[in-house]
Amino acid sequence: MFALAHGRILIGASFVEGRAVLVEEGHIAAIVPEADIPAGTLVHDLGGQMLVPGFIDTQLNGGGGVLFNDNPAIDAIAAIGAAHRAFGTTGFLPTLISDDLEVIRRAVAAVDEAIHKGVPGVLGIHIEGPFLNPLRKGIHDGSKIRPLDDEGFSAITGLKRGRTLLTLAPERTTPMMVRRLADAGIIVAAGHSEASCAEVKLALDHGLTGFTHLFNAMSPLTAREPGVTGAALDDSRAWCGLIADGRHVDPVAMRVALRCKGPEKLMLVTDAMPSVGIASKHFMLQGQRIEVIDGACVNQDGTLAGSDLDMGHAVRNAAAMLEVGLETAIQMASATPAAFLGLSHRTGRIAAGLAADLAALDESGRVMQSWIAGRTA
Repeated sequence: MFALAHGRILIGASFVEGRAVLVEEGHIAAIVPEADIPAGTLVHDLGGQMLVPGFIDTQLNGGGGVLFNDNPAIDAIAAIGAAHRAFGTTGFLPTLISDDLEVIRRAVAAVDEAIHKGVPGVLGIHIEGPFLNPLRKGIHDGSKIRPLDDEGFSAITGLKRGRTLLTLAPERTTPMMVRRLADAGIIVAAGHSEASCAEVKLALDHGLTGFTHLFNAMSPLTAREPGVTGAALDDSRAWCGLIADGRHVDPVAMRVALRCKGPEKLMLVTDAMPSVGIASKHFMLQGQRIEVIDGACVNQDGTLAGSDLDMGHAVRNAAAMLEVGLETAIQMASATPAAFLGLSHRTGRIAAGLAADLAALDESGRVMQSWIAGRTA
């Protein structure tokens, strides 16, 4: 057992002082007054820093110079996780953008092995495509886009451990296929879609529960056709991912989304690429050279290609752009994605019995240290 003390601890929606978090065997054993720390317990002095739940990123393509599509293997997953851990991410879904079914199978197997071998922070996999609408493909390789058939279903349902999140275009499949996926334990999200509001509502009724990078690569809200965006903002059942880098979504649109969804259903994602965590700000993505220009990852045509965003910056950006307290922004990066993944009973908050997935922030909100299952980097 050890104690984390002498800081401000985020419990629920408020920071409290004078408390200590007792950690034992990877879990939070108790939260006690500092005076009640058991004698002989090793105390880690937070020095006044903020102790918060570790961040959970459900859309993470790469980091540390590594792209998951290029190397769907356990070593790549570990490298990506290590790069983002420096920015407070203690749980993540390695994300594979549209690719061949064989690559999807390799990625699923790699994530399964990573969880089995205890690679820190791996919660499952996000398969973003290839069952998308070519009209909204964004940076995805159009030659990889395909219909969702039985072979595709088999490829994406092979994970034995952890969560599988699938982004698809609802109009490119059927409501019964959405139900089949949900019944198989797949978390289904809409994205890269030109669907009508009615088509999305039907998918929601059959098990769709999420929307990938809200506002981006989806049919917009208009006066007579609310589209994917309108359905996402209107439906209280679904969670929405938001890239808070100031390039993907204007702050005004971000604030509208927060008013519609609330912090319980609006979660921060990075959509991060290999440039995060390294000095080099260019990389190759499925044959295209991508450069980070003014903070945005773009190809030679100016098409956005993921982001150069880490979760630490996403939290600070969200607090400023959404005009909310740091506590709310942290909730959107921890408790909310945990709920989306069905993991609230395991992680996402500082509470007795949950995993000791934690981060220490300085006064400005920068991540200074992290713990995954009670182990520091």
